[in-house]
Amino acid sequence: MKNYLNRNLWVLFLVATSISFAQSTTEEKIPTDPNVKIGKLENGLTYYIRNNGKPEDKLELRLAIKAGSILETDEQQGLAHFIEHMNFNGTKNFEKNELIDYLQSIGVKFGADLNAYTSFDETVYILPIPSDDPEKLEGGFTVLEDWAHNALLTEEAIDGERGVVMEEYRLGLGPDKRMMQEYLPKLMHNSRYAERLPIGKKEVIEGADYETIRSYYKDWYRPGLMAVIAVGDLDVDIIEQKIKSHFSNLEKRKNPTERKEYGVPNHEETFVAIAKDPDANFSRVQIYYKDLEEAKDVVTIADYRKNLERSMFSSMINNRLQELANSTTPPFTYGFSYYGGTFSPLKNAYQSFAMTGENDQLTALKALVTENERVKRYGFNENEFARAKKEYLARLEKQFKDRDKQASNRIVGQYVSNFLQNSPIPGIEWTYQYAKENLDDISLENINGLINDFIHDENRVVVLTGPEKESIEKITEEQVLAILKDVENSEIEEYAYEDVRENLITDMPAAGSVKEVKTNEDLNVKTLLLSNGAKVVYKKTDFKNDEILFSAYSAGGTSLYSNEEFLSTVYANGGLTEAGIGGLDKNELNKMMSGKIVNVRPGISSYSEGFSGSTTPKDFEIMMQMIHLYFTDLNKDEEAYESFATKQKNFLGNLMSNPNFYFQNEIGKFRNEGNPRYAGFPTPQKFDEMDYDLAYQKYQERFADASDFTFYFVGNLDEEKVKKLSAKYIASLPSKNSKEEFRAPEFREKTDSYREKTVYKGKDPKSLVSIMWNGETEYDEEDDLAFSALGEILTIKLVEELREEEGGVYGVGARGNMSKIPYDSYSFSISFPCGPENVEKLTKSAIAEVQKIKKDGPSQEDLDKVKETFRLQRKEKLKENKFWIAQLEKAERENMDISEIEDYNDMVEELETDDIQKMAEKYLNENYLLGVLMPETEDSAN
Repeated sequence: MKNYLNRNLWVLFLVATSISFAQSTTEEKIPTDPNVKIGKLENGLTYYIRNNGKPEDKLELRLAIKAGSILETDEQQGLAHFIEHMNFNGTKNFEKNELIDYLQSIGVKFGADLNAYTSFDETVYILPIPSDDPEKLEGGFTVLEDWAHNALLTEEAIDGERGVVMEEYRLGLGPDKRMMQEYLPKLMHNSRYAERLPIGKKEVIEGADYETIRSYYKDWYRPGLMAVIAVGDLDVDIIEQKIKSHFSNLEKRKNPTERKEYGVPNHEETFVAIAKDPDANFSRVQIYYKDLEEAKDVVTIADYRKNLERSMFSSMINNRLQELANSTTPPFTYGFSYYGGTFSPLKNAYQSFAMTGENDQLTALKALVTENERVKRYGFNENEFARAKKEYLARLEKQFKDRDKQASNRIVGQYVSNFLQNSPIPGIEWTYQYAKENLDDISLENINGLINDFIHDENRVVVLTGPEKESIEKITEEQVLAILKDVENSEIEEYAYEDVRENLITDMPAAGSVKEVKTNEDLNVKTLLLSNGAKVVYKKTDFKNDEILFSAYSAGGTSLYSNEEFLSTVYANGGLTEAGIGGLDKNELNKMMSGKIVNVRPGISSYSEGFSGSTTPKDFEIMMQMIHLYFTDLNKDEEAYESFATKQKNFLGNLMSNPNFYFQNEIGKFRNEGNPRYAGFPTPQKFDEMDYDLAYQKYQERFADASDFTFYFVGNLDEEKVKKLSAKYIASLPSKNSKEEFRAPEFREKTDSYREKTVYKGKDPKSLVSIMWNGETEYDEEDDLAFSALGEILTIKLVEELREEEGGVYGVGARGNMSKIPYDSYSFSISFPCGPENVEKLTKSAIAEVQKIKKDGPSQEDLDKVKETFRLQRKEKLKENKFWIAQLEKAERENMDISEIEDYNDMVEELETDDIQKMAEKYLNENYLLGVLMPETEDSAN
């Protein structure tokens, strides 16, 4: 059950810049998507229904409630979230833990599929169910109905869940929460939002009386505040009948408690919040210009147009900020600005954000304010506007072309938002058509004028957060205010937009040829053998109309480097592409790619070099040109690399203050004792030791021979174009016929005895337990499947015991897998966070669950749950391009027959409890590594 309070600001940015809006000067209302049926029951419950056939035989259900932590009384702080927990822990039709047990039996995984979240103003339950089985369908709607009004809320269940909720509370402890508690009262000045964090208060969670808990459920879980949203592969009339039969009997409240809305009062002064913490991982700068008026719903087409203008504004200002981040001396690691919501739906704000180096916060603040001031003085120019429109239309066109191939879980959210926030839902067909017809009529003058509404002294809040260390100069409120004033009075030059050339490749290569075509008729997979020895493997699909995925593989990687070469380049490799390709630097390349959907990423890993990427049928040739250039014409630019290194060092500066990262690093060092090639976690010091010249040289070597590369393409392919462009851009690549293989490392981790490593880090009462088995084995595909099933089954048992019975963890998981690279091996792990006082007890409980499976094997019931999940997952994956491209590459990488992919369901069907027990007996022995993270104490610090 996820708590979405601390949604990453990137999410807000993506929402603000991806919603589609069209233009009109009328007060005509925005139409509603004709594909969705919206209704309301007599008791006030709203419902949304949409038929959508992807994936097949699946229905996405949501129960949305317009109630969250903002409605809690002082005595209820945390109980909105607590009730969310209780709905999984005993209802009329599913007592105690029967709900999770039932849903697992129909292939729904707890946490991964089945979920819920509580925020300030909303609570949403998430339930995907099979739609092809009437009994399972009925069960799913029964679950949804129980959540709506049939929670039992017994005293025993409430007391049993307190520990689980406290473990989730514990997970949120740390520097980010401590700093938030410092700046939130200023950001949400005199607002209820500053004192109603959804996770609540410890004393309330632990001590709230039963009636206080039940009263929240009684007051706010009522049909007038609810919506049922159903999107999936089922007839609309059947879904509507199910909703009516299950929800019409919910009681309409005669005198309901008033559902108040809470705003954020204005303030004349500029507030500055400087929150520092020794354990803070990152340094950030945030500037909020909160609106002076309350936010209004986007209802009319004129409202729609206004939001489109804001979206264009965000696109253009962020293109400028990206260029700054890519500059020789970047003022921040990354930065962005957007206009959007705050914690309160009644208060929007123009917001600028940057992640910075530890001593660069004032520099970053000045850069952000300067770019806003530059726009205020000069506006954007026509070239920038044209770029923004191309980028916007390209994204929109892709959505439109794939409108009938969108997965239901990607669609359902817009209807949830329509109910909770009254967000418009015109549908992609109307949005795309309207944008095509009206985007050119949007006025750049109007967009440039937005800054005058965005930027103002009143309601302004500046927030600086980051680590507190002696090496970091302290920042004062006076310095922050001085920068704001200085920028207003400074001389600022107008932004200069430099054009770039029109063609990506200036000198076209001499084409090679396709020598042979091989076809796997069963899987519809074709292989092209090219004149330079390279292979192209492709599969044409109809899973998406506007998607082509790409990867490439060649054995070797850094395993062919000497120890000294490897340690001198391992962290430099990621910065090689920062220089650009074909004589175009990164900013020029971004401009050239405006309006094109192309992504190509070369990489060198431990045992291979290759590519990953994606594009659309329209831009397929551009992608092929980029592949060619990354082989033959990667730029070499010391300044671009140093810019990359600076940003990485800024990002990594205080990362080891994070107990989890520190723990992983210490465990890694412990496991790799004596390994001459172990590099550990990246640090600023290690980046200073990197050799860019050597890294560039080794890249040239790795991509000097295309003959041992296999290129994979999956998606809506034009087969003739694949052949023609493969000959032109891939067959023309250099060839040496080297046929390299990777080198397996000589080092092996010691795994012949029990080992224990305790790491002390952090001041909060938080621990982490990791139990690991690994070693060499003989790889077998059926054993691999059984080993994976063992992990899933053990997860079920650990959740039952450690979470539901003992109330000692919020989450726990086990995972097992086998691998053929770099040598046949197995790996199995159990991990969970918990309180330090419970480490020993819960570790013993976890090992006891392992021993039970070794002794008695799993129950047939648990195995059947996992098998059903495997079957449903495979059914969906077989209709996904990303699954097929991964399988094609895996077949090459591990020398497997791709046709074996058809044997999967048979292997799942043949799995028996004895197979799982044998895996546990063979691999989960006494020779495991127990890693424990404990908070620092005076003794441990010494």
